[in-house]
Amino acid sequence: MGFMTIIPLMFIPVAIYNVIAWSGETFASADWVRARLDTDFISVPMASGATWDITPGAALIALALLMLFFELLKSTGTGKAAVMNHAFSMVIFIVCLIEFLMFGAFASSIFFLITLMTLLDVMAGFMVTIAAARRDFGVGEGFGD
Repeated sequence: MGFMTIIPLMFIPVAIYNVIAWSGETFASADWVRARLDTDFISVPMASGATWDITPGAALIALALLMLFFELLKSTGTGKAAVMNHAFSMVIFIVCLIEFLMFGAFASSIFFLITLMTLLDVMAGFMVTIAAARRDFGVGEGFGD
């Protein structure tokens, strides 16, 4: 049972947002964090001649979506590591929800979307586990007939 199988990947974007939110002013406001996340930091020239400006907030959402994809792939497991992963995913969602509701620095659309992704991770994990348990139970049905 590897450490990386137990720890949910959604922890990464949540941790990055926490570093951004807590690294500046203590108890930063949503406006201060939003200003940090909405500042262009990479410009990519496009074939059309336009420039695609990427903000830290957009990059963080893209990272969170990528981590959610891999979490959904990991959620198909049914062993002890998968159960621990689901439990830790629930803890991460609860922490995100508390931060979103209680701290001004987390009252942003970017963190709301990350929180929503942690909720989807929790729901998908439990649904896949239930479906796998039904499938395993269904295989045994009628066995003694």
